[in-house]
Amino acid sequence: MRLVGTSGRSVRVLGAIGRAYRRDAARREGPADRLCAVERIGVIGAGPAGLAAVRELTAAGLDAVAFERGARVGGVWTLEDRPTAAYRSLHLITSRERTEFAAFPLPPGTADYPSRDVVGRYLESYVEHFGLADRLRPGSGVARAERDPAGGWTLTLDDGGTEEVDRLVVANGHNAVPKWPEPAYPGADAFAGEQLHAVDYDDARAFEGRRVLVVGMGNSAMDIASDLSLVADHVVLSVRHGSWVVPKRLLGKPADQVTSPWAAVHVPLALRQAVSQTLLRLVSGPPERYGLPKPQRGLFEDHPTISDTILSRISHGRITPRGAISRLEADGVVFADGVREQLDAIVWCTGYRVDMPFLDPALLGPEPTELPLYKRVFHLDVPDLHFVGYMQSTGSAFPIVERQSALLAAALTGRWAPPSRAEMAADCARRRADAVRRWGDRGRPAMRVDFDRYMHELAAELEAGAARVATVAA
Repeated sequence: MRLVGTSGRSVRVLGAIGRAYRRDAARREGPADRLCAVERIGVIGAGPAGLAAVRELTAAGLDAVAFERGARVGGVWTLEDRPTAAYRSLHLITSRERTEFAAFPLPPGTADYPSRDVVGRYLESYVEHFGLADRLRPGSGVARAERDPAGGWTLTLDDGGTEEVDRLVVANGHNAVPKWPEPAYPGADAFAGEQLHAVDYDDARAFEGRRVLVVGMGNSAMDIASDLSLVADHVVLSVRHGSWVVPKRLLGKPADQVTSPWAAVHVPLALRQAVSQTLLRLVSGPPERYGLPKPQRGLFEDHPTISDTILSRISHGRITPRGAISRLEADGVVFADGVREQLDAIVWCTGYRVDMPFLDPALLGPEPTELPLYKRVFHLDVPDLHFVGYMQSTGSAFPIVERQSALLAAALTGRWAPPSRAEMAADCARRRADAVRRWGDRGRPAMRVDFDRYMHELAAELEAGAARVATVAA
């Protein structure tokens, strides 16, 4: 039901009436699986997570619709011409077979590491293949999502219109709002050159013949520095913390396929890490041989950098590694070791903020990245608020959001039942503690998941929840 130009109080009253009617109708119809015919689910976002959610929910017979601020689907992979975290030269850092949706593989002949545009077209083909177009509302961003105390949500759209839904699925991603250095470096306002965040970086050609500093050690920083080194007069890479650099191919195959999913789940982490680090040292040597900082943690204890080019471009003298920044000056940067570089531009590859401005902050707690979610899907205290893609994976997000969505669909159609709240809270605490032991408490430990182990965990949870349903029914 779409209500435009109606007062806020009227919207809440009409929404409550509608929800009460639907709940009463469901009770009269009887079986729990009939609920799928009367509940309406709003999904925020039509990137990979939102598309997977809509597909799994509608395939289960649920009435789901996705609201997308952009004019086209795809999230950061959109083919719409607007700034996103996917710069023009971007290719996947996870291989095709470890990235594609199980229900919709990439076309035969697709490269092992497809480009941004190939992935964007793939997501648009996903919509066409599953007939999802009438379930998507591009150009309809959600400005505010207000929960009725009795349950259900009123969504206020960017154009002022409103929508009533019974459940809300947050799938808006977390690679859109740039994170800048805090506090700002001394002299940041004095630098006369160009400063931009990676989200606004599009094409290296704009920096032809210029002296450019790239700040960061993540995959975006390595890609952008390598990209710039082809056309810029001079590229400097500022790195504060060391990271392992993993080539995209090892032993003649994509690097993320060298270890089987079974081994990733069942072989002890320390053993796998020791073998993998030895292999890396034999293939390319440690990062410090290239002037990069020595990694402070093991290969599987932090997010490595996946790049075939960065070490080569450093070796060819096209990229100069430097350490931490001390201060900025009008025409350059002084590093912590006293070295000064004259510069024309700085690209800050300093990550992104988790941002859900449409939700009441009280629903997210004091720090959204620390929000405990059961299996990273279910809010512990708000039964009609769910999340898909709200995690940080060691591998691709696509298979994960597909399986998260399958779990959510099973829950909403009565094929999966949760454990008690106390058990769910304990599981969240255990998972966070495990993440801190492995990756440390820097970053987003509550959001971090090991790709293969988490995929295994979600599959096991689907079975466990089905068993709980059977136990109740018995």
